Amino acid sequence: MLYFRNKLKIASLGEILEVFFYAIRLDCSTIGYIVIIPLLISVLGWFIPGFHIKTVWYKAYIWTCLVLVCFLTILDYNIFQEWGTKVNYRVFDSIIHQFSESMASSGSAPVALCVTIGVILLVSGILLSNRIIDYKYQGPKLSIPLKITSSALLILINFFIIRGGTQDTPINQSMAYFSNKQILNQSALNTEWNLFDNIYQNLRAQHNPYIYMDANVADSLTRELFVTKSDSTVHILNTRRPNIVIIQLESFTADLIESLGGEKCVCPNFEKFIHQGVLFDSVYAAGDRTDKGIVAILSGFPSQAIRTIITNNTKQEKLPSIPGVLQPVGYANSFFYGGEVEYMNFKSYMLTHKIDHITGMDNFDRSQIDSKWGVNDGTLFDTHVQYLNKERKPFFSLIETLTNHEPFDMPAKPHFPGDSVTNRFRSTAYYTDSCLNAYFEHAKKQDWYKNTLFVLVADHGHRLPRNTSESYQPAKYHIPLLFFGGAIKDEYRGKHVIKLGNQTDIAATVLAQMDIPYRAYFRWSKDLLNPTSQPFAFFDWDNGFGFMTPQQAISFDNLGKEVIYTKHPNVPKAVNEKKLLYGKAYLQQVFTEYMAY
Repeated sequence: MLYFRNKLKIASLGEILEVFFYAIRLDCSTIGYIVIIPLLISVLGWFIPGFHIKTVWYKAYIWTCLVLVCFLTILDYNIFQEWGTKVNYRVFDSIIHQFSESMASSGSAPVALCVTIGVILLVSGILLSNRIIDYKYQGPKLSIPLKITSSALLILINFFIIRGGTQDTPINQSMAYFSNKQILNQSALNTEWNLFDNIYQNLRAQHNPYIYMDANVADSLTRELFVTKSDSTVHILNTRRPNIVIIQLESFTADLIESLGGEKCVCPNFEKFIHQGVLFDSVYAAGDRTDKGIVAILSGFPSQAIRTIITNNTKQEKLPSIPGVLQPVGYANSFFYGGEVEYMNFKSYMLTHKIDHITGMDNFDRSQIDSKWGVNDGTLFDTHVQYLNKERKPFFSLIETLTNHEPFDMPAKPHFPGDSVTNRFRSTAYYTDSCLNAYFEHAKKQDWYKNTLFVLVADHGHRLPRNTSESYQPAKYHIPLLFFGGAIKDEYRGKHVIKLGNQTDIAATVLAQMDIPYRAYFRWSKDLLNPTSQPFAFFDWDNGFGFMTPQQAISFDNLGKEVIYTKHPNVPKAVNEKKLLYGKAYLQQVFTEYMAY
């Protein structure tokens, strides 16, 4: 922070001091990893008479760690200066594969200053270690049971230090993020922890596992899918600058919605909303996880099957996003979630993508946390309305619900009797549906409602309540997408849009309504209200994909290298082969782009 003090001029003293607080958990986790080896050796020596490690080996270990930390510290200065990111896997990959270019990039670095800082840190570390650490320490003489108990306790404590505590979500970079000023987040992010996590993530993905064809062919085929005859759209809004609220509904599969072929009476209020809004009845989720759904909705970027881009800060920071496009035109952005906002790196993603305000579980009283995941949807919706009443206009806000998630806890009497998981799922969906109705009844009384577009969409589908669809079947990914609110023109209320689409298409569809060019940002998003956009949908799971057009839906298993599902068995073979080719090209290009970020 001293080195980049000029960049900190945008922050107040209070914000700078907050850095040290938010850095503690990742710093402690890093310490926990360093401690593992000497801790295990000490425990071993405690139990084996005569077992002894010479002092020089302990010192060699500590000094090696010090050298590594000091080297990474001064390397980080120059990398951040040039790239604006912390030192990561790409740095060492570039040194190995592009040594001359790497050296050229560091040509402007103040070598003498960096070496001086490194030497000062190293010497200080060695002196402190010699003063603080007792290299000849021997454990106290205790009985075997006490030794076993003490050793187990020490190892357990170190384990919880490494994982960042006893919370459900293990520690990740998001726990160091707290500001929309990236310099503060980068300052709080532990260099060594972040580097080794980044190396681990990249070593898991050293190549594209979905190479089916020549790269140019794959690129050409995917671009064909997004060709339109014009950029015209059907304007269904009465304003070009509406307030926008996206309500991401946990596990709200189409099987819950009667109008989409789902069960009756599970979500009666949603049916009422459909008559007042615009329903897109052939929309499919990008994948089967919330982390993939958020990126698909906000960034218009498809799921990467075996990877999830949101957990990799270096990559997710480069994605486009709806709030990132809206902030420069005057929008205030917010994110509301009743659970841990650090889950799957959500907080880091939101702060990176111009979200000004985040409300998560920690912002509620402990008495309001009434489920395993956090705060129920009713409390979340009430808080959201109160916040919007004070928010400046126009605003963009994302609400992420959670009550309809396993284990299906809720603060109300179950609407569907019995303790079966199916009826618990139905009951929590019914509860969320009732909370939505109360939310809209409250919102309609506010002045901002008449100028607001609500986008209701599921984060992903679900096997329940019917429990009949497998991971490779389109039915599992079929989800509702409804445009609703005071900004909808009267003549379009109750309309159904029958066009195959994805969560990824929300970005283009919303921005087209605002006459904001979207093609430069959202390559993987099409305007569902453009009469000339092509109807298709794509989804994937851990190691396979599905591709859909009005003529055929086909699923491919990448492990078995075979088609495992076709919706219409009697379709000519040539048609199937063409759809499969488009699906393969799509996944290949998505993963190629993911790797390039």
